[in-house]
Amino acid sequence: MAEPRLRALIADDEPLARGWVRRQLAKDDGIEIVGEVGSGLATVAAIQELAPDLLFLDVQMPGVDGFGVLGMLRDVRVPAVVFVTAYDRYAVRAFEVDAVDYLVKPFSRERFAEALRKVKERLRARAEPERKRVPDRALPWILAKAGGKSVFVKTREIDWIEAARNLVLLHVGDRELPLRTSMRELEESLDPAMFLRIHRSTIVNIDRVREMEPWFNGEYRVVLKNGKELTLSPSYRSALAPFRRLLRS
Repeated sequence: MAEPRLRALIADDEPLARGWVRRQLAKDDGIEIVGEVGSGLATVAAIQELAPDLLFLDVQMPGVDGFGVLGMLRDVRVPAVVFVTAYDRYAVRAFEVDAVDYLVKPFSRERFAEALRKVKERLRARAEPERKRVPDRALPWILAKAGGKSVFVKTREIDWIEAARNLVLLHVGDRELPLRTSMRELEESLDPAMFLRIHRSTIVNIDRVREMEPWFNGEYRVVLKNGKELTLSPSYRSALAPFRRLLRS
């Protein structure tokens, strides 16, 4: 199965510069350009909305410069960044903020291709720990407590999961079943095709979700089929990226 295309955002206040980068990216079938923006604040908004994998970022832009953009990102996954600028004096600072590469205009197609290769290597390395977390065999059953007794619960019957102090609560229909474990340990034992982490304290069964809509401050309101309303926090918006790719394919 082919790997999903990398989602690229181009941020530069010069239309000609954006066009040049766009044309180079269009040559790579593994890249999907999800947006182009021309100011710092627009870049921040686009990152929050589009969750790109990589960002080609100009240093000097109206409103907020490239470094200011990165400084404003809170509770979102920061994309792999390639700075694209006419000035070489910011190179040291760029690598201090963990940029993948730093391109000084004008640059050659070969130099751009090298930067893109570095980006792909960085993203592959970043994804490797996530692949290792996927369980070889997801739990079909969970042993939980109910009225002083131990009961087996089919994982597919769980509506959503909530962190509660030193316990985890399984919400199954109208029942709340406590489980003495951590959210992280439980998440690593569940089928990632069935369960989605949407908040530091919430995991949801995707099959139970009726609808989602953008809410305040980058959050999403998640409504389950039983009417329960949950919140997807901005720091977990990257979890929606595979679904966005399917919608755009």
